[in-house]
Amino acid sequence: MSGASTSVAPGGSFLGRAGPLVLARLFTAGLTLSIPLVLARVLRLDEYGTYYQLFLIATTLYYVLPFGVVQSLYYFLPRAEQKRPYLGQTLLFMSGAGLLGAAIVWGLLGPLAAWFSNPALLEHRAPLAAYTAFLLGSFPLEVSLTAQGRTRASAGVYLVSDGLRAAVMVVPPLLGASLHGVMVAVALFAAVRYAATWGVVFRGVSGPLVDRALFRGQVSYAAPFGAAMLLAIPQQNAHLYAVAGAVAPALYALYRVGCFQLPVVDLLYTPTSEVLMVRLGELEREGRLEEGVQAFREAAGRLAYVFLPFAAFLFAAAPEFIGALFGEKFLPAVPVFRVSVLGVVLAILPMDGTLRARGLTRAIFVSYAVKAAVTVPLVFLGVRYLGLMGGIGSWAVAELVGKVLLLRRVPEALSTPRLSLGLMDVIPWKALGRASLAAGAAAVGVFALRAGAQGAWGRLPGGFFWRVLPLAVAGVLYATGYLVALRFAGIRPLALIAGLRPRRA
Repeated sequence: MSGASTSVAPGGSFLGRAGPLVLARLFTAGLTLSIPLVLARVLRLDEYGTYYQLFLIATTLYYVLPFGVVQSLYYFLPRAEQKRPYLGQTLLFMSGAGLLGAAIVWGLLGPLAAWFSNPALLEHRAPLAAYTAFLLGSFPLEVSLTAQGRTRASAGVYLVSDGLRAAVMVVPPLLGASLHGVMVAVALFAAVRYAATWGVVFRGVSGPLVDRALFRGQVSYAAPFGAAMLLAIPQQNAHLYAVAGAVAPALYALYRVGCFQLPVVDLLYTPTSEVLMVRLGELEREGRLEEGVQAFREAAGRLAYVFLPFAAFLFAAAPEFIGALFGEKFLPAVPVFRVSVLGVVLAILPMDGTLRARGLTRAIFVSYAVKAAVTVPLVFLGVRYLGLMGGIGSWAVAELVGKVLLLRRVPEALSTPRLSLGLMDVIPWKALGRASLAAGAAAVGVFALRAGAQGAWGRLPGGFFWRVLPLAVAGVLYATGYLVALRFAGIRPLALIAGLRPRRA
């Protein structure tokens, strides 16, 4: 089988169903992006580091404690006749997980504050515990809607929830509130979101609230993925904890800015992967699983035409990007930032979603176990001997190892008794090659622009407009170069964008 075609999929493409989710996240991405940018300018550098440390703890628990039960809805709901038991037992499970998360925050924040050499963390113990509890309890909200094929409803929830979250984190500090005030506000937001989850999830479904037999099957399916998360999330965050324990909060703030990414990956990868999982479940139920490889290549090809140029631009325009968004005091974070953009490239292939859709969650666990084993010595030696660059470098190497292990299992996941696939069959080679060449050619233009205009940039006056101007010029130059290169390669950019537009079922 050859690589994915460069022609645009027809109007019935399953990716069109991800359109409402993509558009909703696109709309809220700017609001969400404003959070670290605003806080970077209104908080002191040490307070900004404290903010990142608080949410590092909360997000670690948010992704570990669900144990794969919420994600299992993508597998069970498309196949279930009675959906209410799966929804009810998932919400009850996550409510318990929220209480456990709050207890962990309350008990371990003291030792973590000592490890981070940051006693200021203890001032926020109560709001952080409440935020963690309610956020975990509301985790199933969007997932439950997407897994039922209600992508428009899920998109609406994303709009409201992300918009409120951005508001409660940005408006209080702009009005003079302290970091503690921000933490109290987000805790209240999470409580409102938790209450809304119970009011929204059960609409239009029937059946008992809990079914013990179904729950045992759900946990059995989720356990390998949940165990993988127990390894994966601490592994992915290990470099953040290691650096936080090795440097002062102000220097940690620089490191976290270096690890910062625009929410483009989550904006496109997550809804595309979610809809792909639902689509593979439908194809399996209808006895048409041979079409699954086409769906995978279509999804990966679309992501390649966005993620590869995005990563290349961030790498080439890193100084302009960091300076415009965070200010000149954060420019030392540029080398770390350039390594971190590798994560964008590694997100092109929706492998984990494919393996979960086909029930191969043990393969995910194995890949995360290997990543964890590789990460421990890499992080220890990297941070000790290379400092900040050792931390981000250890993360990049471990992520690459994990992706390779997952990719080896994708052909098996998409094969059927009538169709045996190999690694060469599942990768959209043409899309990857053409997107890489176009992105590389456009990036050369950005480097040339900096070499020729660096003296002029240094003489610009102060103010927001002049700070953003170099990034805007670089962005226009890069986008023009990339689109022209795509046209020379025979790709119609507008047709690619049309593949993600929302379409009526």
